[in-house]
Amino acid sequence: MIIWINGAFGSGKSTVARELGRTLDDSFLFDPENMGFYLRENLPKELKQDDFQDISLWRDLNFEMLSYMANHYNGKIIVPMTLVNPHYFERIVPRLQKEGVPVLHFSLVASKETLLKRLESRGDSEDSWPARQIDRCIEGLSHEKFKEFIHTDDLSIEDMAQTILESIKVQSRN
Repeated sequence: MIIWINGAFGSGKSTVARELGRTLDDSFLFDPENMGFYLRENLPKELKQDDFQDISLWRDLNFEMLSYMANHYNGKIIVPMTLVNPHYFERIVPRLQKEGVPVLHFSLVASKETLLKRLESRGDSEDSWPARQIDRCIEGLSHEKFKEFIHTDDLSIEDMAQTILESIKVQSRN
């Protein structure tokens, strides 16, 4: 099973993913950003993009990695990754589901003010790359394709993790 935790930068994806990894037995934290960092370092400058998600190879490699792990690892794979472009999302999440991989997808959503405050608390300024992406992320994640939505403005990390854990239990029974 793959547990994909989506959301704007500052929504709590990585922190919630670590909390889930601590809570869930037989879980593995997979970060698709690492593939982006690899591509950024290993592609000629003419092939690089400002956002590595714009490189189709990034989407394909992450799909292949997740498919391989899901088919050879019996634990839960936790994936914290902002993915707000519907086309890019289609190239990974529903594609995995079509291949029979159980994927539970959650979008952590919060107000712009909350996201900016969280980014500031981790050291990002209002003009940082993550902060400049907030409007794009809020707009992209409003699409029905990205549900199940978890509104996090007033939730602690533990509350967010508990909400996901409860949904996993319900989905596992079905």
